[in-house]
Amino acid sequence: MSIQRQHTNARMSQIVIHNSTVYLAGQVADDLSAGIEQQTRETLTHIERLLGEAGTDSTRILSVTIYLKDIDAHFAGMNAVWDAWLPQGVAPARATVQAKLCEPDILVELSVIAALP
Repeated sequence: MSIQRQHTNARMSQIVIHNSTVYLAGQVADDLSAGIEQQTRETLTHIERLLGEAGTDSTRILSVTIYLKDIDAHFAGMNAVWDAWLPQGVAPARATVQAKLCEPDILVELSVIAALP
Protein backbone atom coordinates (compact mmCIF):
# COMPACT_ATOMS: atom_id res chain seq x y z
CA MET A 1 0.00 0.00 0.00
CA SER A 2 1.25 3.43 -0.86
CA ILE A 3 1.59 6.26 1.62
CA GLN A 4 0.74 9.78 0.45
CA ARG A 5 2.22 12.76 2.28
CA GLN A 6 1.09 16.36 1.76
CA HIS A 7 2.46 19.66 3.02
CA THR A 8 5.71 17.96 3.97
CA ASN A 9 8.87 19.51 5.32
CA ALA A 10 12.01 18.00 6.83
CA ARG A 11 10.30 17.34 10.17
CA MET A 12 6.69 16.44 9.44
CA SER A 13 3.74 16.17 7.06
CA GLN A 14 0.48 17.98 7.70
CA ILE A 15 -1.47 15.17 5.99
CA VAL A 16 -0.61 11.48 5.66
CA ILE A 17 -2.96 9.11 3.82
CA HIS A 18 -2.64 5.32 4.08
CA ASN A 19 -5.18 2.53 3.58
CA SER A 20 -8.11 4.97 3.20
CA THR A 21 -7.22 6.63 6.50
CA VAL A 22 -6.20 10.28 6.84
CA TYR A 23 -3.85 11.35 9.63
CA LEU A 24 -3.47 15.06 10.37
CA ALA A 25 -0.57 16.56 12.27
CA GLY A 26 -1.51 18.47 15.40
CA GLN A 27 -3.25 21.71 14.43
CA VAL A 28 -3.20 25.01 16.30
CA ALA A 29 -4.63 28.49 15.78
CA ASP A 30 -2.88 31.30 13.93
CA ASP A 31 -3.83 34.03 16.43
CA LEU A 32 -2.18 32.89 19.63
CA SER A 33 -3.23 36.07 21.43
CA ALA A 34 -6.88 34.93 21.21
CA GLY A 35 -8.82 33.14 23.93
CA ILE A 36 -9.73 29.46 23.97
CA GLU A 37 -12.93 29.81 21.94
CA GLN A 38 -11.25 31.69 19.07
CA GLN A 39 -8.19 29.44 19.11
CA THR A 40 -10.48 26.40 18.95
CA ARG A 41 -12.48 27.89 16.03
CA GLU A 42 -9.29 28.66 14.08
CA THR A 43 -7.90 25.19 14.76
CA LEU A 44 -11.12 23.55 13.54
CA THR A 45 -10.99 25.70 10.40
CA HIS A 46 -7.48 24.36 9.68
CA ILE A 47 -8.75 20.81 10.24
CA GLU A 48 -11.69 21.34 7.85
CA ARG A 49 -9.34 22.68 5.17
CA LEU A 50 -6.85 19.81 5.51
CA LEU A 51 -9.57 17.16 5.57
CA GLY A 52 -11.02 18.71 2.41
CA GLU A 53 -7.63 18.62 0.70
CA ALA A 54 -7.34 14.95 1.64
CA GLY A 55 -10.80 14.20 0.19
CA THR A 56 -12.84 13.81 3.36
CA ASP A 57 -14.63 15.93 5.97
CA SER A 58 -15.53 16.25 9.65
CA THR A 59 -18.34 13.69 9.41
CA ARG A 60 -15.70 11.01 8.80
CA ILE A 61 -13.43 11.77 11.77
CA LEU A 62 -12.62 8.52 13.55
CA SER A 63 -10.53 9.80 16.43
CA VAL A 64 -9.31 13.10 17.85
CA THR A 65 -6.83 13.88 20.59
CA ILE A 66 -7.28 17.31 22.14
CA TYR A 67 -4.39 18.88 24.04
CA LEU A 68 -5.27 21.76 26.36
CA LYS A 69 -2.78 24.03 28.08
CA ASP A 70 -5.04 24.24 31.15
CA ILE A 71 -7.84 21.67 31.22
CA ASP A 72 -9.58 23.33 34.19
CA ALA A 73 -9.65 26.77 32.56
CA HIS A 74 -10.23 25.76 28.93
CA PHE A 75 -12.27 22.54 28.79
CA ALA A 76 -15.72 24.18 28.83
CA GLY A 77 -14.84 26.88 26.28
CA MET A 78 -13.23 24.40 23.90
CA ASN A 79 -16.21 22.02 24.24
CA ALA A 80 -18.71 24.80 23.47
CA VAL A 81 -16.99 25.47 20.14
CA TRP A 82 -16.44 21.75 19.43
CA ASP A 83 -20.11 20.93 20.10
CA ALA A 84 -21.30 23.70 17.76
CA TRP A 85 -18.86 22.59 15.02
CA LEU A 86 -19.33 18.83 14.99
CA PRO A 87 -22.43 17.56 13.17
CA GLN A 88 -24.79 15.55 15.38
CA GLY A 89 -24.50 11.80 15.23
CA VAL A 90 -20.87 11.62 14.08
CA ALA A 91 -18.95 12.03 17.34
CA PRO A 92 -15.51 10.40 17.03
CA ALA A 93 -13.54 8.55 19.66
CA ARG A 94 -11.91 11.31 21.65
CA ALA A 95 -9.32 11.93 24.34
CA THR A 96 -8.68 15.28 25.99
CA VAL A 97 -5.54 15.84 28.04
CA GLN A 98 -3.68 18.70 29.65
CA ALA A 99 -0.27 19.20 28.09
CA LYS A 100 2.64 21.58 28.02
CA LEU A 101 2.47 22.70 24.39
CA CYS A 102 5.37 23.83 22.21
CA GLU A 103 4.64 27.56 22.61
CA PRO A 104 3.33 29.19 25.79
CA ASP A 105 0.48 31.04 24.02
CA ILE A 106 -1.00 27.91 22.42
CA LEU A 107 -4.12 27.02 24.42
CA VAL A 108 -5.36 24.08 22.32
CA GLU A 109 -3.97 21.62 19.78
CA LEU A 110 -5.96 18.92 17.97
CA SER A 111 -4.69 15.79 16.25
CA VAL A 112 -7.19 14.03 13.96
CA ILE A 113 -7.58 10.66 12.23
CA ALA A 114 -10.34 10.38 9.61
CA ALA A 115 -11.62 7.92 7.02
CA LEU A 116 -11.82 8.58 3.32
CA PRO A 117 -15.24 8.09 1.70
